[in-house]
Amino acid sequence: MKVVVTGAGGFVGEALCRRLAASGCRVTGIFRDRPPSRNWMETHATGDLTQLTDFKNIVDGMDAVIHLAARVHMMRDTVADPETAFREANADVTRNLAQAAAEAGIARFVFLSSVKVNGEETAGVPFSESDLPAPEDAYGRSKRDAEEALQKIAATKTMAITTLRVPLVYGPAVRANFAALLRVCDTPLPLPLDGITRNRRSLLFLGNLTHAIETVINAAADRKGTFLLSDGEDLSTAQLVGHLRRSLNRHALRLPIPAPLIVSMAQLAGKQAAAQRLCGSLQVDSSAFRQTFDWTPPFGPAQGIAATVAAHRANL
Repeated sequence: MKVVVTGAGGFVGEALCRRLAASGCRVTGIFRDRPPSRNWMETHATGDLTQLTDFKNIVDGMDAVIHLAARVHMMRDTVADPETAFREANADVTRNLAQAAAEAGIARFVFLSSVKVNGEETAGVPFSESDLPAPEDAYGRSKRDAEEALQKIAATKTMAITTLRVPLVYGPAVRANFAALLRVCDTPLPLPLDGITRNRRSLLFLGNLTHAIETVINAAADRKGTFLLSDGEDLSTAQLVGHLRRSLNRHALRLPIPAPLIVSMAQLAGKQAAAQRLCGSLQVDSSAFRQTFDWTPPFGPAQGIAATVAAHRANL
């Protein structure tokens, strides 16, 4: 099978290209800039995809397109008009790429979306595919718009389009918030997080995500649609910290400060968003994907966290 992967140099893209190549696929990776030599795959540098007017050369001759490239969520966005920047990078590029793929007769198109299309927080009931989209920021809205564009294409073309809405993805070489938490946990000091026991957050290990995408491109054409995806075992913040501490062999004293007190202190410091991520819940129901694709995640959170920690320690 010939597969093209956009965003091939990213955290997910690098791992996915390696997995697909190892399984026998002929992989072409799309990069913004020319990458170092990779003799196990084809590479193609396109520059900024928002400036590309013809996607035909990217998709011609392929069996499947996996679209990972995106303008990612940022805590402090410095562009003058984030709404437009996100829409152009995430919605417009997705629509143009999918249209070109459909016109080229591509059989399968996979789009990596985000749980942020559903919203930012759950209260006891996990998000599901039947929920009305409720994105709260420009990034989430751009992913919603991309999904709507794909639905219009799917209604008139035979190409099987599968959208995967994912929560926080972690794994070897993870960056951003998870990497920051990992570094904090890799100290002998107690953390004020052991009291955050009542929230639940869905996570997705990188190995599970790449396995799921491989499952999709090898599935029958009638298995398609929009799905939420996760490890299937939701964790409280205290449980996540406990997994990280054990994998890091850090056995600090517990400091179980109640979650409401942490939220109050964060509000006084102007850190409400950080407190929400630590104390709030964000759960997804991934049963529809499991049933449709007869899929079981090959790794549990303990295994995924151990692999993430091992890579972290190897790079110190």
